[in-house]
Amino acid sequence: MRVSLAQPRDPRARAASAGAAAPIMLGSAAGPRVVLGSLDHELARPVVPAADTLFAPRSAALAAAGGPLVVADTGHHRILIWHTVPMRDGEAADIVLGQPTFAGEARNAGGAVSATSLNVPVGVAIRDGMLAVADSWNHRVLLWWSIPSQAGIAPDVVLGQRTRAEGSINRGAVVAADSMYWCSGVAFSERGLIVADTGNRRVLLWDTLPERDGTPADRVLGQRAFTTRDENGGVACGPAGMRWPHDALVAGGTLAVADAGNNRVMVWGRLPDEDGAECDLVFGQPDTEHSDHNRGSYWPTAATLNMPYGCALAGDTLVVADTANSRLTGWQLDAPRDAATRLLGQPDFLAKGDNRWGLPARDSLSWPYGIAACERTLIIADSGNSRIVLWDLA
Repeated sequence: MRVSLAQPRDPRARAASAGAAAPIMLGSAAGPRVVLGSLDHELARPVVPAADTLFAPRSAALAAAGGPLVVADTGHHRILIWHTVPMRDGEAADIVLGQPTFAGEARNAGGAVSATSLNVPVGVAIRDGMLAVADSWNHRVLLWWSIPSQAGIAPDVVLGQRTRAEGSINRGAVVAADSMYWCSGVAFSERGLIVADTGNRRVLLWDTLPERDGTPADRVLGQRAFTTRDENGGVACGPAGMRWPHDALVAGGTLAVADAGNNRVMVWGRLPDEDGAECDLVFGQPDTEHSDHNRGSYWPTAATLNMPYGCALAGDTLVVADTANSRLTGWQLDAPRDAATRLLGQPDFLAKGDNRWGLPARDSLSWPYGIAACERTLIIADSGNSRIVLWDLA
């Protein structure tokens, strides 16, 4: 049975009849402790590239509580690195990757693809001092064995292309185990690497960290083989296929994938060891066969998602960037349930809207794209507000 799209004018009128539980706040009620990038409410102000500005950043990660901090400044086609965690609003980055100076902002630094250029970098991940970057529109992933301490350092490994001077979709040929198309998310597993290969509607897994350029993946999820790229694996939405996988994480053997196109997060209780493995459960939908945003409703609830682009683990809580609802939701992994219990960016689970339908505030969100967690800190790429916020967990 289809869900009606008709809603009361005020969604909160549904709260009493639905018995909606009050949310537990994910972050400190005091708001973010540090804001980087845009610090004012002038929505039309042009963003000029500099060491202290950001333009639609889509991910960020902390190596440790004290830093370094790495940010994908997506709109400026660069990576910014702070050697130590910023302690004050608006602190300038220490180094830039992908551009010759902090003033540069052109795709591939205005030239051809090279080992040190970037074109719409989206995902970043850090583990044990190593850095991975999803260089999305160059259709490749870059790996550094240690986080660069100065500008201009080329990656140690490049995946997805034949050479470091190429940036074609699927290496200019057909989809394969060693090609990529609009890769958006990247994550480290305990011993290997995971890439959300969004344009190919799949997730790639390497059992061990690739040590050579162009190393093919060991397994694929979302497709039955490395040679297909069909939406939802070529069948109706279900437990195996994907539409737009944008991010992934592995923690304690559990794998989670933010399948934005199907408005859900897929969860496997253990890291799959076969191609096309079905997930064990989903968050955001009543079952694996449904895919409508907010379960077919305009307004969200605690049980719905609308284009979730990012996910992170904070303790036992799976934190989801519920991007099109401009909020973060927290779901319990230790005792999975149908609805989220924690919330950030909106006053309650029935509310949505960029910056709560107003001007940006310190504690509001607009299209939060990527998230990460480090000890007691959430690192949020508040993309629509062109800023990164460091927010202490509640």
